[in-house]
Amino acid sequence: MLAKITHNKETFTVDLLKPIDLSIPLTSKKNPLAWYIDPPTFETVTDGDWVGKVSEGGDVNFTTITFNPHAHGTHTETVGHITEKVHSINKNLKTFFFVAEVITVIPEPLDNDEDDFILRDKQFHSILKGKSPEALVIRTLPNAREKKSMNWSHTNWPFIEEKAMVRFRESGIKHLLIDLPSVDREKDGGALKAHHAFWNVEENIRLDATITEMIYVPHKVADGRYLLNLQIASFENDATPSKPVLYKIETE
Repeated sequence: MLAKITHNKETFTVDLLKPIDLSIPLTSKKNPLAWYIDPPTFETVTDGDWVGKVSEGGDVNFTTITFNPHAHGTHTETVGHITEKVHSINKNLKTFFFVAEVITVIPEPLDNDEDDFILRDKQFHSILKGKSPEALVIRTLPNAREKKSMNWSHTNWPFIEEKAMVRFRESGIKHLLIDLPSVDREKDGGALKAHHAFWNVEENIRLDATITEMIYVPHKVADGRYLLNLQIASFENDATPSKPVLYKIETE
């Protein structure tokens, strides 16, 4: 199923039968975790003698799922994540297809510290070479499959330099996707400098910009340009579980 798309005076083709799913499923087993909370729960509903599980005699499967979008897998958030007013992702993300650039970055030690690692502005400057895609997908190394089921709490994951987030904002990048639980340091005293810089909270706030965290970019996906379909669940909340899907771009 080939789709021909014209975007910014450029025409290209994508095969809609060859999606590349970057999302990590929400499961009751081997689920990724962050922010010190318990795994999601999947509970069969019961009502007297009735049970919501076909394998136990019920007529339907009827399960209550309890989870936190920020802590339990791939999620997309809006500036409402860090503002007093909870801006809804469902109200502010209005379009869902974007031209994206996939890049791979190796975190560097922070000030020769073996415990802290950072993704520096100079690295992004070198990799992007002036490109300003609508969406930026960041794969960090090492890229072990364990990211899909890792407990990130107390791991002090790498974080993005504030200066880099300013660069992304000023170059017009609206949607940032990364394979870590947060663009900020795990424990920073609530500063959240990267989030604030990307959304420009202190000045002209960017309500239509999003950050997607805890994705997984497979090894087989080469760096380069793709069409991104950023799918979200319709939650009236600052964040929602999401399913970012890439399609390889074939130019004419």
